[in-house]
Amino acid sequence: MTDRYLDDLVVGETWTGQPFVLGEAEILDFARLYDPQPMHIDLAAASAGRFGRIIASGWHVASRVMREYVDTAPFGATPMLGIRIDELCWLKPVRPGDALSVHREIVEVTRSRSKPDRGTIRTFTRVSNQHGEPVLTFFNLIQMPAHAGVVL
Repeated sequence: MTDRYLDDLVVGETWTGQPFVLGEAEILDFARLYDPQPMHIDLAAASAGRFGRIIASGWHVASRVMREYVDTAPFGATPMLGIRIDELCWLKPVRPGDALSVHREIVEVTRSRSKPDRGTIRTFTRVSNQHGEPVLTFFNLIQMPAHAGVVL
């Protein structure tokens, strides 16, 4: 992807990444390390629970979405700084074998008044499963240079 800067972006731009699949082993490995709740790590307990089987940790899904963003590099090698995530919502469980697609839209582009060589973009992210059902949504605020040559 070509390097893109704040001055190149407009509200309404969208892009969708390549789908990725979360396998059971990956779900179990992540959860054992970072979110060891029964519905994420215990096959028997998960089967008897409200979801009927193992589900991915929402934090796991969010981290894979971040990885997908880095791999997709929608702004090329332009330096960016994540400022915050707002309204993170886990809407549906993610199960082993689900194929997730990430769709992003630029909803705001704002140049800094105090440092006009940079600004922020706000994006809306929707992650959907193979059935087109949203499983995760959030807004992300990102600082980026207005043009080439700016160091954040």
